[in-house]
Amino acid sequence: MEEDSLDLQNIYTMILSKEGSIYSMRYLVINGSPHKGNTWRLVEYAVSYVREHDKSAEFKEFQLMDLNLPFCTGCSNCFRKGMEFCPHYEKVGIIYNALEWADGLILCSTTFNVRETALLKNLIDHFCYLMHRPHFFTKKALFITSVGGVGAKGAVKSIDGSLRAIGFNRCYSYKVRTVSWNAYNPNEKVQRQLSKVSEKFCKDVMEKKMHCPKSNILIPYNLFRGMCRYYAPGTEYESTDGVYWTDKERMTRAYDKAVPLHLYQRVLGGIFCFIGKTAGKKMIVTYKK
Repeated sequence: MEEDSLDLQNIYTMILSKEGSIYSMRYLVINGSPHKGNTWRLVEYAVSYVREHDKSAEFKEFQLMDLNLPFCTGCSNCFRKGMEFCPHYEKVGIIYNALEWADGLILCSTTFNVRETALLKNLIDHFCYLMHRPHFFTKKALFITSVGGVGAKGAVKSIDGSLRAIGFNRCYSYKVRTVSWNAYNPNEKVQRQLSKVSEKFCKDVMEKKMHCPKSNILIPYNLFRGMCRYYAPGTEYESTDGVYWTDKERMTRAYDKAVPLHLYQRVLGGIFCFIGKTAGKKMIVTYKK
């Protein structure tokens, strides 16, 4: 009887893991704007479009303004010791754990001066150590921004680069000029465009397809892979970076095992790993302890 129960459990687990089956896709929605204005209005539409394509989708929502996250102090604890030593870990850890929970991230920020808001930039600053130790390799993201005039392209580029650098497999985006202040109603064209990108994002999350990384992500990844062996446990300047990169599987792969690579990317990764290993001997980073 006990063996039968185990078999049933295994079968149930297999069903859960199949694409499009019982398992519900999870989406984390983060508002990086200081209020629920034009950009948040677009997010509400995007969430409704995702619900249309994924009836069983689960959502969690965070308003960064309510988190009251202090500015990053640059103490380097996250780089040297680990995220749990961040003086603001009690709050940063909430977002980190929510990202772990989610399959997809819907992130928004009004464009302020050609970039994301300071509110969102502060969160990214707290996750900067993940550019040394990428983690969210199986996650997909949709970034939405609005702007009264110009500059949305700069915000999209900034967020896309940051998310990919910390491991996100693919980042979709939508930007629009709203020419209003908290009184925006998307017209049919905007709704159609947003529906299209939301559908692509949702399908990508549901299918769980992993995309090959771009070269501008692969190059720094492998430079770190070569350089960080000099910070392994037992070295003069040991750090959590060293622990991460001396993992046996990570040391021998040009990118995370969850993500496919073309043959030329493996070769490229090997070349830049060698460059990092060579340069790392002369370029030791000494954090203040």
